[in-house]
Formats: sequence, C-alpha cells, structure tokens
Amino acid sequence: MLSTESDVVFVKGLKVEAVIGVYDWERAITQPLLIDIALETDMRKASASDNVEDALNYKAVCDDVSVWCKALKAKLLEHLAGQIADKLLASYPCHKVTLRVAKPTAIKQADAVGVQITRYAKVVANKPADDKANDA
Repeated sequence: MLSTESDVVFVKGLKVEAVIGVYDWERAITQPLLIDIALETDMRKASASDNVEDALNYKAVCDDVSVWCKALKAKLLEHLAGQIADKLLASYPCHKVTLRVAKPTAIKQADAVGVQITRYAKVVANKPADDKANDA
C-alpha cells in the first residue's frame, strides 16, 4: 500500500471500467482500471467527535473517481492520474494525494502496469498589498 507520515484516508483496488488508451481499438472499448488512493488529511476532529460529518467521505471519493475516469476518456494513464489528483485536492479536505492507476489487462506477461503520482494542495502565502512601510 501507499506509505505516508500523516493521517490518511485510503482506497485500495477501486475497480473502474473506462475508455483508456491511445490505440483506435482502445478508444472503442472500456478496460478495467485498478485505483489506489491515499488522501492525507487531518482526522483529529472526526476521531474526537465520532461524527461522520467530520470525516472525509471515502464513499463519495470512490463515486467521484469512478465518474471522472469514465468521463475523461483519457489516452494516457499519466493524464488520467493527474486530472483525478487535481480534482480530489479541489473537492476534498486533504493536503496531499497519492494515486496509483493500473491497467491489469494491458500486458499479458504482467499482473498490471500503471503509474503512481503524488500531488500537493497549493499553499497561497498572504502577501501584503502595500509594502511601502518597508521602503523607508
């Protein structure tokens, strides 16, 4: 599984049938994808409250990722993974996403081939609008 150093909500082996691939024959069919997701988040509120409203909803994550995979019809796993990671960071309270997307039927001699990426939420620093006080 994906390793991290903070609180993580994970999904292992999400199965999605989607159009993926660069060849014409791949564009005409769906293929199975296996997706592992690690969403690094702060679980302190949910662990203290025992209230589902304070937790990151992994069912919603699975539903969204399935919909996004089917809608994107990506050619490259790299593109699909990047798009999903960006959407997860924008849609859920997490600061880091590690995502593994595998095509188990792509290479007969291999159990699966795929990609793994890690993306971080953008941190916007507060910059003063008027810095004239420092010019004196």
